[in-house]
Amino acid sequence: MSLLFLAHRVPFSPDRGDKIRSFHILQYLAKRARVHLVAFADDATDIDPPAAFTDMLASCTIVPRTKSQKRAAVEALATGRPVSLTAFASPAMQATVDRMMPNVSGVYCFSGQMAQYLPVDAPPVVMDFVDVDSAKFAGFAEESRGPMRWMMRREARLLGAFEREVAGRVSASLFVSNAEAAMFRDGGATGRVLAVENGIDSVKFDPAALLANPAPLPGREGPGVGRFPQARTPVAKASQPTPNPSLSGRGAEAVAEALIVFTGQMDYRPNIDAVTWFARDILPLVRQHTPARFAIVGRAPTSAVHALASDHVTVTGEVDDVRGWLAAADVCVAPLKLARGIQNKVLEAMAMARPVVASTAAAEGIDHAGTIRVAETARDFAGEVIALLEAPETAATLGTAARAQVIRRYGWDARLAPLDALLDLEA
Repeated sequence: MSLLFLAHRVPFSPDRGDKIRSFHILQYLAKRARVHLVAFADDATDIDPPAAFTDMLASCTIVPRTKSQKRAAVEALATGRPVSLTAFASPAMQATVDRMMPNVSGVYCFSGQMAQYLPVDAPPVVMDFVDVDSAKFAGFAEESRGPMRWMMRREARLLGAFEREVAGRVSASLFVSNAEAAMFRDGGATGRVLAVENGIDSVKFDPAALLANPAPLPGREGPGVGRFPQARTPVAKASQPTPNPSLSGRGAEAVAEALIVFTGQMDYRPNIDAVTWFARDILPLVRQHTPARFAIVGRAPTSAVHALASDHVTVTGEVDDVRGWLAAADVCVAPLKLARGIQNKVLEAMAMARPVVASTAAAEGIDHAGTIRVAETARDFAGEVIALLEAPETAATLGTAARAQVIRRYGWDARLAPLDALLDLEA
C-alpha cells in the first residue's frame, strides 16, 4: 500500500507537541506501508532532514513556508477565509500534492490546515485534526478585547465551518482525546469521528536512563539563569524508588531550594499565559511557605516570557534534552487555562516519575487515574505544589504511580493500533 502523509510541519525532530504526534504516527505507518511525506518547513533547518528520518520513507518532499502572519491575515480578510488556512496556503504545496495524489492509494492528512489541499475526488482520507482548533479560537475570543476579539470570533466561525465540511467528505476524522471528539460531534460534525490518543515513549522518558549518564543542566549565573538545587526525589522505575541522580553543575549549597518546572513551546499563547499566571500569581504563594525556583523550559520564548525572569524564575530557551530538567524537578506543573487534547508535557513528566500539578484544562483527556494533582484557582494550585514540596515521600510515591499509569495506558503502538483498520494496513 502507498500512502501520502501531509503535514503542516516536518515531523522531525519530535520535540514539540504536534511534531511528537506526527512523528510517531508517521513512524508507525512507515512500518506498514510505503509512505510519501509532503510537509512544510518552518525554517531552513527543516529543509534537509537527516537520513535517520528519511530512510523510513518512500519519498520526502519539504516545501518552505515563508508567508508572514500579517500577510496571511490580509489575505484572509480579502478572501473571506480563516487565517489558519491562508497562513498555510501555497501554490507550491498545491502543485506537489496534485502531482503525488494519482500515485497513492490513501492519504493521512495531519492538521486541519492541510485539508485545503485535498481534492474532492481524493483516495480514502484519514483526517487527523488533532484538536478542535475552532474551539481554541473561540476560547481566545473570550479572553480578548476590541478588534482582536472580533478577529478571534471570526476565525472560530469560519474555521469551524471548514472543519465540519472536511469531516463530511473524509473516511474518518481523528482527535487526540474522547473529549475533543465529543466536542466536535456536539458542534454539528458529521461522518466518522474517532479518538486516537497520543502515547509516550516510556523507554526514552525513563529517569533510570539518566542515572547511568548524569549530565549538567544548562544555564549560567545571574538573575533568571542560575544553577539549581539537586533533585531530591527522582524515581527511576514504576515499581521501585531509586537513588537520586547526581546532576553535575547543581550546587549542594542550594539543595534547600526546590525546583518547579514547566516545559513547552514558549511562543505558543496558551503556554505563555500559563507561565505568566504561575510566575505572577502562584509562585509567590508557594514561596511564602517554602523556598522555590520556577524554570520555564522550552524554545522560542517571547519577550513576555523573558520578562518573567528574575532571581526566582529562570527562562532557559531551547535545551538539548528536556529530560534532564524533568528529572531534576521536585514538582512539574502544567497551569494551562486553555488546553486542547492531551498535553504531552504532562505525559512526559509522568513518564519521568515526577509529581505533577495540572490545571483542570491540562488534565482533561488524560487517563491519569488520580496519579497527578489537579487544581483550578491560584490558591488551590499553590496549595497542591506546597503539599508535594513539603512531603517528598508522598511526592515520590505519586511520581512512581504516574509512571506506572503511563506504561500501562500510553504505549504508542497500542494507542495507534486503530489506524490499521482505518487505513487497511498490514501489521
